[in-house]
Amino acid sequence: MISFVKGKVFDITPTYVIIDNNGIGYHIFISLNTYGQIHPDKPVLLYTEPVIRDDAHLLYGFFDSLEREIFKLLISVSGIGANTAMLILSSLTSKDVQQVIANEDVAALKAIKGIGSKTAQRAIIELKDKILKTYDISPDQSRSVSSPVKEEALSALEALGFPKKPSEKVIDEILRENPEISLEKTIKLALKRF
Repeated sequence: MISFVKGKVFDITPTYVIIDNNGIGYHIFISLNTYGQIHPDKPVLLYTEPVIRDDAHLLYGFFDSLEREIFKLLISVSGIGANTAMLILSSLTSKDVQQVIANEDVAALKAIKGIGSKTAQRAIIELKDKILKTYDISPDQSRSVSSPVKEEALSALEALGFPKKPSEKVIDEILRENPEISLEKTIKLALKRF
């Protein structure tokens, strides 16, 4: 088994990197998070996980060992293959994946292409205990709120040019403070907090 590959970057795209290690080019699939941390002009070390299928022997690489561990947990879930796991790790950081599962946030997983409601629920059921025990994570008390008001307010803020993550955080705070607040008041309050 290949545990890591260290060498020079020969070629890089957002989905894979080719690393030259003593004249051998390793084609390694990567997440967007790993892609963002690789400097093409510097030597790189990627933790790897081989995936062997009937039609191919593939190598997946991660900038840190935590991302590799989360990848291994994700592909252990029925319905989540290596490509889907990489999509999850491209959409969320390793820590975010842990928190989403610990918080049983089905909506956050469903928002990722290729993840349906059943797969999201299965991932949470199968992985929650492992993540809580192994990584010493506790469910976030300030769980993400999901409601029609939240979705519409978020869309409105995005249309106005505000980034999604900070907008979502502000809207969640407002809705926790006042669950019965109207859409119009939510947007006005959110604008005041930016």
